[in-house]
Amino acid sequence: MSVDNFKTNIYEYLETLPTFTFLRLFEKPATCLAIFRLLPSIGRQIVMSFLYVEADIPVQDVNDWVNKDGERMLPEALHKLSRLRIMDRHNNTLMMNGTFRQEFKNALTGGGTQQSFGLPCSTPDKHSVDIPFLDQYATQQWESILHYMVGTSSSKKPSRGVLNLLERSQLMQYGSDDPGTLQITNKGFQFLLQDVNTQVWAFLLQYLNMAEVLQMDLVEVLNFLFQLGSLELGENYSVETLTQTQQQMLEDLRDYGIVYQRKRGSRRYYPTRLATTLTSGSLAITGAALRNVTAGDTSKAPAAGGEQGFVILETNYRIYAYTESPLQIAVLNLFVQLQSRFRNMVAGVITRDSVKNALIKGITARQIISYLETHAHPQMRKNTPILPLTVVDQIQLWEMERCRLKTTSAYLYHEFNMQADFDAAEKYAKDIDVLLWSNPKKRTMAITQSGHDQVKGFVKRRLQTPRQ
Repeated sequence: MSVDNFKTNIYEYLETLPTFTFLRLFEKPATCLAIFRLLPSIGRQIVMSFLYVEADIPVQDVNDWVNKDGERMLPEALHKLSRLRIMDRHNNTLMMNGTFRQEFKNALTGGGTQQSFGLPCSTPDKHSVDIPFLDQYATQQWESILHYMVGTSSSKKPSRGVLNLLERSQLMQYGSDDPGTLQITNKGFQFLLQDVNTQVWAFLLQYLNMAEVLQMDLVEVLNFLFQLGSLELGENYSVETLTQTQQQMLEDLRDYGIVYQRKRGSRRYYPTRLATTLTSGSLAITGAALRNVTAGDTSKAPAAGGEQGFVILETNYRIYAYTESPLQIAVLNLFVQLQSRFRNMVAGVITRDSVKNALIKGITARQIISYLETHAHPQMRKNTPILPLTVVDQIQLWEMERCRLKTTSAYLYHEFNMQADFDAAEKYAKDIDVLLWSNPKKRTMAITQSGHDQVKGFVKRRLQTPRQ
């Protein structure tokens, strides 16, 4: 659910764009390179094979280029190339889009006159910053959003733009018990389980949707995001080559930790690691890794996928988490009753009430189990299955217990003067399949909201019919 997941999301978004939008996007070499990086491996090989071939190539010839394993992946790759307007298919031949061909060549060879890959500042920065500072800044900005989502008491409230995105993307919603406070949703908890790159792309895709609503130039927005993915970490770039829309974007991207500017209106900006890994085809470095790099210890950076392997779950529902991360502790607190905290560990227990509180927030039993499996300690991974079945089954049973009752909007019919009138109305409701419940002795029944008008009309007609 990491690299492949964010690629799938950006693919799905790009595929919705009209052809004329792609033609404008392809005018920027950096955008062509970014889209190329997002292609599956066999798709990239096809592009490179077509790059210096001006003539149409029969589809059958392309089929002959791949081995048996490639035959399975080739149709999907050709479909993506077509949907991204890189390849045009006419009958049984393929032709590469001319604009993409030329600008992608420029991206590879350094041709063209456009400063598509940013303009490094020609003068030194009086307040220069280094890579550890940028890593620390990116971590603080991004994790402040995640801390707010899980309700960490010490978390700084994000900007209004971030709050709008959290609500618009349904990662958080205003609670019924406290209408003025945003609370994490089922989708928000699933968001927390992703790697940083996937999280950032989820935000940016929603930002793109909002940009359309605000009538921002979508091509300029996309070009700038793709440009950021090709910039050099630690280098500072001039805003002179940016359009009005792109300069406006800088303020929002600062809030996410994707770029750094010393102050609003500064004539230079620095891309952070969150920016330079957007289209790299590999996982963005995680928050924990950023902290280690900031401390000057790159050897302790965890493997891609996040701070994994720190949770131990026992059959008695006791849980031990070897972590100092306030964010991970806050996530655990969503479904664990924490009892003790030590220098490098927290201990707690999974209870019916703690799981119930998580379920009320929209977090599912499957998500809780998935989180525990994803972050299971290496010692637990020696077990098959990884988690104790007794605990897994009980979490699921607690969820089923809460889902025993289902609310349905309905209309209550009662106070029938005659049993015959009630029996006739009940039979009619059954016949049209809108009866939810009935009690003939009390002449009472519940009708679905959609069936109310029909049953109401039937009862009215019957009562208006003269009695024999």
